[in-house]
Amino acid sequence: MIVTPKAAALALPSSPDVLIADTTGWITDNWLRISIAIGIAAVVVLVLVAIRNLGRRFCPEGEALVGWKTIIGRMASRTRFWFIVLVAAEAVASYAQTPVWLDKTIRFLFTVGLTFQAALWVRELTIGLIEHRAGEAQHANGALNSALNILRALVTFLVFAIAFVLILGNLGVNVAGLVAGLGIGGIAIGLAAQGIFSDLFAGISILFDRPFKVGEVISWGGNTGTVEIIGMRTTRIRLVSGELLVVSNKNLLDKEISNLTVRDHIRLTFAIGVAYETPPETLARIPAMLKALGEAEGAKVARSGFEAFGASSLDFTLILDVPGADWNVAHPLRDRLLVAIMERFAAEGISIPYPTQTTFTAAPDGTLIMPYPDGAVIPVTAEPLGDARRN
Repeated sequence: MIVTPKAAALALPSSPDVLIADTTGWITDNWLRISIAIGIAAVVVLVLVAIRNLGRRFCPEGEALVGWKTIIGRMASRTRFWFIVLVAAEAVASYAQTPVWLDKTIRFLFTVGLTFQAALWVRELTIGLIEHRAGEAQHANGALNSALNILRALVTFLVFAIAFVLILGNLGVNVAGLVAGLGIGGIAIGLAAQGIFSDLFAGISILFDRPFKVGEVISWGGNTGTVEIIGMRTTRIRLVSGELLVVSNKNLLDKEISNLTVRDHIRLTFAIGVAYETPPETLARIPAMLKALGEAEGAKVARSGFEAFGASSLDFTLILDVPGADWNVAHPLRDRLLVAIMERFAAEGISIPYPTQTTFTAAPDGTLIMPYPDGAVIPVTAEPLGDARRN
């Protein structure tokens, strides 16, 4: 039941003498009930105060990680003593058979108090969820902590503004104009600071979604580097070439981001060609041979097989997945594997050919013209790279 001050005033006795007489008569007629009600109210107050004190133990100051226990503890610890008293009074008012004016006064004060107390709880819950999502990043990154402070201020203003409007409505004030004014003012501020708020909320989106964290390596827009600072409006990335890239949070989120630090494995691909003169039975053994060499290095072989007939060689493909995301492990493994392949091919007598090219000369009628006299014996040799010719 919502009671306006006007209704509460009408419920009051017409004069102080009548008020004193009614109050005295109520106490005289219901002294036992009033005594019991006071006792019950005292117990309720003690229990609620104990719960509030217990909640304070769940939210120590300076805690790095905010969990659900901490959030609930903060909500309990923010319960005001005057609200506890109002809860106790509301709980026993009916039992004590309070006069109409006193009953309506208690209910009105309880409604107002509940509105403010609910605003405090909602504020703590919202801020707690934000800090829970931010985790340890808010302590490690000063700029991000500043963004969180701004967000806390916005949440506080919004929650208490709504509570204030609700209370004015309960007091009988016409709040339609106030709500419209606040809405128009908010739109004007939003349009004036559109760029700032877009980058700010993009930074908050990074905070919530966590596509990357400080210290992780990301690839974005053709650039690769290590994230150094996640700020309110910009993110600073140290590129692999040494430059410091400063990019706005909105532009950063508008493109696809690859987080290289959290990948599961590194894929290495090898294209290996062998000479066409290699015997078929040896060709059949090469895939298993390459697979065994890859597994000997501790890598997972995704594919090892005959790929294609190349211009100068029979091409095989070996694809390996190296666990983890550390190139300091993948690069040495690749080097060792290449040397192992060369050693194994040398032991098996498998040749990796140079690129070769054969040129034929013909007469206008299409008859081949030999570049040497009939009967001459010309040795066939393979010469390296582009201009080598077999005549």
